[in-house]
Amino acid sequence: MALVKAFTQFVDSPAGTAENAVNGDAAGPRPPKIETEQMGFFYGTHQALRDITLRINERAVTALIGPSGCGKSTFLRSLNRMNECIIEGTRITGSIRLDGEDIYAKEVDVVSLRKRVGMVFQKSTPFPKSIFDNVSFGPRIAGLTNRAELTEIVERSLKQAALWNEVKDRLKESAMALSGGQQQRLCIARALATSPETLLMDEPASALDPASTARIEDLIFELKQNYTIVIVTHNMQQAARISEVTAFFCLGRLVEVGQTKQLFTNPSQKETEDYITGRFG
Repeated sequence: MALVKAFTQFVDSPAGTAENAVNGDAAGPRPPKIETEQMGFFYGTHQALRDITLRINERAVTALIGPSGCGKSTFLRSLNRMNECIIEGTRITGSIRLDGEDIYAKEVDVVSLRKRVGMVFQKSTPFPKSIFDNVSFGPRIAGLTNRAELTEIVERSLKQAALWNEVKDRLKESAMALSGGQQQRLCIARALATSPETLLMDEPASALDPASTARIEDLIFELKQNYTIVIVTHNMQQAARISEVTAFFCLGRLVEVGQTKQLFTNPSQKETEDYITGRFG
């Protein structure tokens, strides 16, 4: 009963206003977009992840929760091979499949993979360029030079990121002049500009005020209609509000995964219950 009450408090918390999206059962089964099987990850000789087997459904929000240092962000960055870009000496065991294809196969083009699987980081990272140039950066890198097409992509992406009305008359201004919440939505627009199928979000609202956090959560709820979203969050209220599936990580292991409401109200593992109720972490 205590967990049921806690879950209700999570969803009703005023920290955000996104509609409760945990009723995944009503939507029926969805096909997997990403599947990992006995996946392990190493930083040199240190094993950070062990035997992670997880199915990530298409056009749904999957939240990754767990204490600091448990491997959530490492796992997230593995889904578009970002770890190998950031840190030398990493390696993976097991498999990660996107639409049934192993993303670590030798023939996979990493640039194309990252176009399909976009990423939004914890700290907003606008380029010291105009708002227009920030959003059009990816398509330009991909070789698109037609100004009319770029303009269309920028407008569409900013609208998807719920930012267009705030910046449509400021596209030539520096992105650095935007507020923190606007900068994060700009980074989401920049990720959307390459037409990804999946969005990876690493604590996208952790540095934002409650109002900006609420806007990001509302945006995530809208985006899941067309995108597969995987989000790392330390905020369990946020996970309860926006996700359909939640996966609990601890010490490099996937302890439990399930429908969000079930995991928060009736977890099958004591470690999960202890974490949710604040006994550790």
